[in-house]
Amino acid sequence: MTTLLQKEQAHKLIDRMPENATWDDLMHEIYVRELIEKGLADSLAGKTKDVKEVRAKYGLPE
Repeated sequence: MTTLLQKEQAHKLIDRMPENATWDDLMHEIYVRELIEKGLADSLAGKTKDVKEVRAKYGLPE
């Protein structure tokens, strides 16, 4: 689910970037923000797994 872009949020994101930021830098910031928002939404919806459960599934130490 994609969240709606709000112009004010986009302006704030751009304003926080350094003067020499590139288009690639901007796209990276947008991508990271989108991933964080999706993760938070999944967490609120109970669509996450406990770290211990994931580690056990792959045989990793706790």
